[in-house]
Amino acid sequence: MRVHVVSDVHGNVDALSRAGEGADVLLVLGDLLDFVDYHDHSAGILGVIFGAEAVGRFAELRRRSDPTEAGAYARSLWASLEDPGRVVTEAIHDQYAKLFAALTAPTYAIPGNVDAPELWPDHLHDGVTLADGRVLEIGGVRFGFVGGTVLPKGRARRSGGVWKPYIRTAEDYDADVAALHGVDVLCTHCPPALPELTYDVVARRAELGSTALVDLLDRESPRYALFGHVHQPLAPRLRYRRTECINVGHFQRTETPYVLEL
Repeated sequence: MRVHVVSDVHGNVDALSRAGEGADVLLVLGDLLDFVDYHDHSAGILGVIFGAEAVGRFAELRRRSDPTEAGAYARSLWASLEDPGRVVTEAIHDQYAKLFAALTAPTYAIPGNVDAPELWPDHLHDGVTLADGRVLEIGGVRFGFVGGTVLPKGRARRSGGVWKPYIRTAEDYDADVAALHGVDVLCTHCPPALPELTYDVVARRAELGSTALVDLLDRESPRYALFGHVHQPLAPRLRYRRTECINVGHFQRTETPYVLEL
């Protein structure tokens, strides 16, 4: 069985439409949406709504590692709209309509942190399976799926705001992980919390990872752990005990799916 795997699509519809070519199965590990495009400030939801100049300013504040000022600037942008919730929801639906239409191979998908999974049912169609929190046997192989990212224990989710990323409490996320048994291939958006896998060498910081996923690797020893989320990882591939841990790549930029032969 030939399996193609992508993550961090971030709005690249054209590449996604080709991702399943030659594959028996396509796995999509989240971050379909392009919310803030740091490569093309005129693209992404923020760019479409507010323009390239505003996104450039926001990106500069983020690069300075000043989340307070960046957050205040983003709130000022949303406050300039009469109904920001309606505007952002319409923009998300517009992207999802194109992205899900591009999924033509048999597809199993989970959301990433830059996704709105509550809107997915409006765009699912025959051949696309929402796999979040499930163990599914595909071609005689057991795949376990967990979407989103996880808050560090003790940290509360921010309330309010127009855009709410799919960042889950540790209790919620860990419960889904604990329910996975007999898994041959673990498929998640965020990586196990191993320093080499979570550190982004361009952003120069550790991204969110999950200690529960490390516990699962200790407990279940799946053959593979596949994930994305970290765009420029220190180690794109790492052997942990008996599991091959693989960051499948920043698909928006590489436009090349990871290929797994099973």
